[in-house]
Amino acid sequence: MYSKCGDLDTASDLFEGLEQRDVISWNVMIGGYTRMSCHKEALGLFQRMLQSNIEPSDVTFLSILPACASLGALDLGKWIHAYIDKNFQYSDNISIWTSLMDMYAKCGSIEAAQQVFNSMKHRSLASWNAMISGLAMHGLAEKALELFSRMTNEGYKPDNITFVGVLSACSHAGLLDLGRQYFSSMVQDYAISPDLQHYGCMVNLLGRAGLFDEAESLIQNMEMKPDGAIWGSLLGACRVHKHVELGESVAKHLFELEPENPGVYVLLSNIYAGAGRWDDVARIRTLLNNKGMKKVPGCSSIEVDRVVHEFLVSDKVHPRCKEIYDMLNEVDTILEKAGFVPDTSEVLQDMDEEWKEGALSHHSEKLAIAFGLISTKPGTTIRIVKNLRVCGNCHSATKLISKIFNREIIARDRNRFHHFKDGSCSCNDHW
Repeated sequence: MYSKCGDLDTASDLFEGLEQRDVISWNVMIGGYTRMSCHKEALGLFQRMLQSNIEPSDVTFLSILPACASLGALDLGKWIHAYIDKNFQYSDNISIWTSLMDMYAKCGSIEAAQQVFNSMKHRSLASWNAMISGLAMHGLAEKALELFSRMTNEGYKPDNITFVGVLSACSHAGLLDLGRQYFSSMVQDYAISPDLQHYGCMVNLLGRAGLFDEAESLIQNMEMKPDGAIWGSLLGACRVHKHVELGESVAKHLFELEPENPGVYVLLSNIYAGAGRWDDVARIRTLLNNKGMKKVPGCSSIEVDRVVHEFLVSDKVHPRCKEIYDMLNEVDTILEKAGFVPDTSEVLQDMDEEWKEGALSHHSEKLAIAFGLISTKPGTTIRIVKNLRVCGNCHSATKLISKIFNREIIARDRNRFHHFKDGSCSCNDHW
C-alpha cells in the first residue's frame, strides 16, 4: 500500500523490519522502486535478493527489466535473460519475453531484441508494438514499417500504441509523405482517433521539415487542447531552423502551460543564442534565476562490469576522475589534430571562445565516453544513456571519436538512439 501510494521511505522501513522475507516481499519493494523511477535502488535491491538466496519469479523480472532498460544496464539484462532461459525455458508468459525484448531495444542492442522477438512462439499485440517502437527509436524506419505490414498481414489489428511507434519511425527518419499517409490511414482505415502522442509525432515531423504553417494548422484543428510536449516539439523545430519570432510565440504558450518548466526557458535562450541575441539570452537567464528555477543538469550513464556509472557535466566525483580527464584531454588533442572545430554556438553564455570550448568538452556524454575508453578493451562497443537531447557539438565529436578509436558508440538520448560507427551516425544527422 505504501509503495503504491508513493511513500517508499515508509515501505522500505517496513520491509527492512521484516524478520523473514519471501519472494512477494522483495517483488513488492522492487516494483515500488521501479514504478517511482528509482531504478538504481531497484537494481541494488534485486542484487540483495539474489544474495539472500531468494529465487526470483516472473513477477520479479517484470519489475526489474524496466529498471535495466531505463539505466541501460545491458550486462545485468543479459544475465537475467540467461537465468530465464535456464529456469523459465518453457514459460508461456508472453509479458516476460516482451519485457526482455523491450530491455534489449532500450539498452541499445536492437539485434538481440529482434532475436528474442523472432524466437517467440506466441506474440501479443504488445510484443509487436514493442518491436516496432524499438526499431523506430533506433532510426530503423524501413524495418519498423515492414514489421507493421507483417503484423497486419498476420491478422493483428493495430491500436493507438502501434501507430505511435509507426509515426515515431517516420518522424525519426524524416519520412514526411509516409507519415502523412499513416496518420490518415490510422483515422480512416482503423477508426483510431489521434491522441496527443500521434499529434506530437506529426508536429515534430512537419516542424523538422520546416513546414511551420502546416504544423500550426494541425495544432489549431486538433480535437483536444495541445499539451506541453506538442508545443515543445514545435519550439525544438524553431531552434533547428532558427525561427526566432515563432519560437517566441510558441514559448508563450509553454509559459502558460508549464510555468515551472525550466526547459522552456533554456530552449528559448538557445534560440536567442543561435541568433546571437545575447541581451535576450541574459534576460531569459535572469528570469530563470529570479523564479528560482535551474536547468536540468545533463546526466549520462554507462554500465561497465554490471556496475552503472553516472556522470554530470564537469563531474569531478568519480574515483577515476584524474584518468577520465587525462583521457578527455587526449581525445580533445586528437580531435583538434584531425581538424575538429567545436561549434561554440551551442553554449548559451556570452563568454570567450576558449572558455566555450572547455564547457563543451566537459559535457556528461564526453565524460562517459572517456570512462568507457579507459575501462573497456579496444574495439569494444561503448553504450551510454543521456537524460537530455545530445547537443550538436557532442554529436559531431562522437562521430569522429568512433572513427579515430575504432569504436562503435551507441548513445541513447531523450529522443532516440544514435549508432556512431566509422565517423558517421545512424540518424544521418536528423534528430
